[in-house]
Amino acid sequence: MIAIGCDHAGVEMKKAVISALTEKGYELKDMGTDGEPCDYPVIAKAVCELILSGECEKGILICGTGIGMSISANKFKGIRAALCSDSFSAKYTRLHNNANVMCMGARTLGNGLACELAEIFLSTGFEGGRHQRRIDMIE
Repeated sequence: MIAIGCDHAGVEMKKAVISALTEKGYELKDMGTDGEPCDYPVIAKAVCELILSGECEKGILICGTGIGMSISANKFKGIRAALCSDSFSAKYTRLHNNANVMCMGARTLGNGLACELAEIFLSTGFEGGRHQRRIDMIE
């Protein structure tokens, strides 16, 4: 299960990502918002808590730039959130950093690219090896 959430700036992108990922067989838990103005740290907390509880494996967070969601999510011990804006960062944040949350900016990316990046992020595994030592240092 994948947790997904956005603030009011990311509603349309979130809908597009949910549609694309559902079509590919992913199960998602939508933590809002559906358009009403909200504070992005509240949504980030809801998504991160689902991951930390084990109810969801990974998360996707969307706000205007993705920066606020990334900062908020990284305040939670055990969360490794990465702001992704291209396929290389979406792939390597999983391969090398074992990120469990991907953040994107609805005002900086198009919906089509966001859907592609989400698929790359979710389908890429962690290499482990020398990278695990570094993850342990972060934790």
